[in-house]
Amino acid sequence: MRTATVSPPWSYTLRLPHDPRAPGIGRATLRAVLETYGLGDLTPTAELLAGELLNNAHCHTDGPYALRLRSSSPEGIRVAVWDSNPQIPPGFGKADGGVDSRPPGMAENGRGLHIVRACADRWGSYAMGTGNAGKLLWAEVTPGAGR
Repeated sequence: MRTATVSPPWSYTLRLPHDPRAPGIGRATLRAVLETYGLGDLTPTAELLAGELLNNAHCHTDGPYALRLRSSSPEGIRVAVWDSNPQIPPGFGKADGGVDSRPPGMAENGRGLHIVRACADRWGSYAMGTGNAGKLLWAEVTPGAGR
């Protein structure tokens, strides 16, 4: 008879200043957390998701932002980034139904959130109240999802 192992849920939040080094610090933190929980096989995809979400926050806000990592089921993780800009990017909100908002073929910007949507198992966004409370963009990755 096998005994089930129960792993309690966990979460980490890292508040980052508006500094060009912050996305790299966030990715390094993500790698350390995944290694700690034995989820190293998720690192390449999770790091890509975190990097795109963190860079989006850095490029589109003037203030601090935060990386939040938490366990999700089964044995997956949710990578989320909060920033102070309340505007949900096109193609990432519920109101637009996830409409594809690809940049023009030769555009130098605008591919990051498309990459997130293509690589994540699930993704979404939340407006954080009224005024300047900001938004939270999130993406989930689970083992063996066929990436």
